[in-house]
Amino acid sequence: MCGILALLDCSDDSQAKRVRVLELSRRLKHRGPDWSGIYQHGDFYLAHQRLAIIDPASGDQPLFNQDKTIVVTVNGEIYNHEKLRNLMPNHKFRTGSDCDVIAHLYEEYGENFVDMLDGVFSFVLLDTRDNSFLAARDAIGITPLYIGWGLDGSVWISSELKGLNDDCEHFEVFPPGHLYSSKNGGFRRWYNPQWFSEAVPSNPYDPLVLRRAFENAVIKRLMTDVPFGVLLSGGLDSSLVASVTARYLAGTKAAKQWGAQLHSFCVGLEGSPDLKAAREVADYLGTVHHEFTFTVQDGIDAIEDVIYHIETYDVTTIRASTPMFLISRKIKSLGVKMVISGEGSDELFGGYLYFHKAPNKEEFHVETCHKIKALHQYDCLRANKATSAWGLEARVPFLDKEFINVAMSIDPEWKMIKHDQGRIEKWVLRKAFDDEEQPYLPKHILYRQKEQFSDGVGYSWIDGLKAHAEQHVTDRMMLNAAHIFPHNTPTTKEAYYYRMIFERFFPQNSARLTVPGGPSIACSTAKAIEWDASWSNNLDPSGRAAIGVHNSAYDDHLPDVGNGYLDTTIIDNVPRMVGVGAAAELTIRS
Repeated sequence: MCGILALLDCSDDSQAKRVRVLELSRRLKHRGPDWSGIYQHGDFYLAHQRLAIIDPASGDQPLFNQDKTIVVTVNGEIYNHEKLRNLMPNHKFRTGSDCDVIAHLYEEYGENFVDMLDGVFSFVLLDTRDNSFLAARDAIGITPLYIGWGLDGSVWISSELKGLNDDCEHFEVFPPGHLYSSKNGGFRRWYNPQWFSEAVPSNPYDPLVLRRAFENAVIKRLMTDVPFGVLLSGGLDSSLVASVTARYLAGTKAAKQWGAQLHSFCVGLEGSPDLKAAREVADYLGTVHHEFTFTVQDGIDAIEDVIYHIETYDVTTIRASTPMFLISRKIKSLGVKMVISGEGSDELFGGYLYFHKAPNKEEFHVETCHKIKALHQYDCLRANKATSAWGLEARVPFLDKEFINVAMSIDPEWKMIKHDQGRIEKWVLRKAFDDEEQPYLPKHILYRQKEQFSDGVGYSWIDGLKAHAEQHVTDRMMLNAAHIFPHNTPTTKEAYYYRMIFERFFPQNSARLTVPGGPSIACSTAKAIEWDASWSNNLDPSGRAAIGVHNSAYDDHLPDVGNGYLDTTIIDNVPRMVGVGAAAELTIRS
């Protein structure tokens, strides 16, 4: 992924303003360490930090149409770019970059071309013929994007908060599936799938249709001119990604360039559930497996960097982002620039453990719709920013537009968890890949219980974070929390600790408004807490909070952490690196 920054119609074409745009663009250099570019047309500035994945030699940005009247800065991957080029035989393209088609599509079709793009993207396009501009974000919000406004009437657009938060009077999240047009003076939603209305579908479940749709989603993401691999936790989603990738890699251009043996990567505390399961899957698939271990103290030491890069104070996002942040640095050090990951499956299929308590298919389906619509604030944000912090790109095939359409058209009765029929969470996905003749995965992996990433890396990770926060946030601080943080008031010491760090980096009111809030149980929406009355007394985003569902649920005798007051005896169950003293280096095994 790249980093983009645009300053539009600012009534200042001075050298000082250009220098300021360059200075702010450099805040995004971690996203694109391969090259920097800027284009100025009067008081319009388009800047770019490039991570070169396709056509590294000639695809530097900003990009232009043939006569250079249309300019675009893009962060994304357009998987159907070759097909789109063929639709415009009279156009002459300047590079082999997949994003080169955007300026030409606008020239050919006007603002209505965005839905033609199959991929993930955030872009700003300037038409110098009339000084109009267009910005757009992909359907689900896999690429991050923010928009802001200056007192001088200017419009700012940036891949990350840190690119515009100091120069805008107000800024906010650029909504996924929308475009912003200067001609029309505001936002318009371009992404309008059937499931968006939340009407309950009635299509029968066809396992082969679902399987083929996912395989297609993975195959198109093998488009790369640089070394790549897969993130493998050993859970269902990442294991299916790895299995399908390994199965179809041999016949691709990527295999000819970099070899047909897939590389896989896993992270966890020593002895964690994910490390054991991932090793088994890697052995089964024959991947070149790289195993990284970290200590609780390694993670705690990285928290400030994580919050700076992830740009959130959401508890579950920070918990899960930290191991991903650590492993991304190691992966990049091995020369890998792209990984394929398993985000999105739990939202599509009701994979979180609280879905066990869904009262009927209608509420089940509506909850999945709400989860997908919010992904850009949680798992998409984590997967993109935790990897982009080190110039690594993450691709997520479960969030392919066509695959989402297939998955969300299934009658949700098939997705419901029904123990009397042997259906656990995500049964429709598991069944689609349960092939006796050519198995994709070992049975016990295919039917392994859901582990949230922040749990699977090792249960003492979350316990250690809570213990650390207990040492740094006092009871008196918690008593005054509502006065200090009236918006999204932290209700636990862990949340308060993260909030203090976030506010130091991003003190503006607009910044705190970009982060979602509200109660949650095992990553649920606030509405789903009503499904089980006991959950309101045990609010925690960890999957282990789903008492009565998770095999390793929090024990009843453990102290309640919902109010933030964790018994410090829990520290005895955490590796001794919690506290002062040096931690072991992050280790790697291959």
